[in-house]
Amino acid sequence: MTDTLSRTFAALADPTRRAILARLSEGEATVGELAEPFDMTFAAVSKHLRVLQEAGLVSRGRSAQYRPAQLDARPLAAASAWIGDYAKFWEDSLTALDQYLNALQQLGAPAQHDPRTTDKENDHD
Repeated sequence: MTDTLSRTFAALADPTRRAILARLSEGEATVGELAEPFDMTFAAVSKHLRVLQEAGLVSRGRSAQYRPAQLDARPLAAASAWIGDYAKFWEDSLTALDQYLNALQQLGAPAQHDPRTTDKENDHD
């Protein structure tokens, strides 16, 4: 069995499932309501819902014929935290680059000629 994070990302890999989750973020919906914007059968939408359920992203009600789907965003929090770890990496990398460039400027590294300006603009005499 795969881990929760893998199931979450596998479920999110499909644009139809992402659209279904976006719709469910507005409130619960039936298979018929979820199928409306798509050119697919109720059975196809039900298969997408099954994948989302297996990933823990959707739960289904048990009210007779009416079985609305509801978003369960808890697995998305784990995915967001995992992605956030990499955002921290990039933030730290860019901060280090900024510090390096500032250090170069403080050492008096010669300014490069800016080809977008004319020689008169660069001539301060």
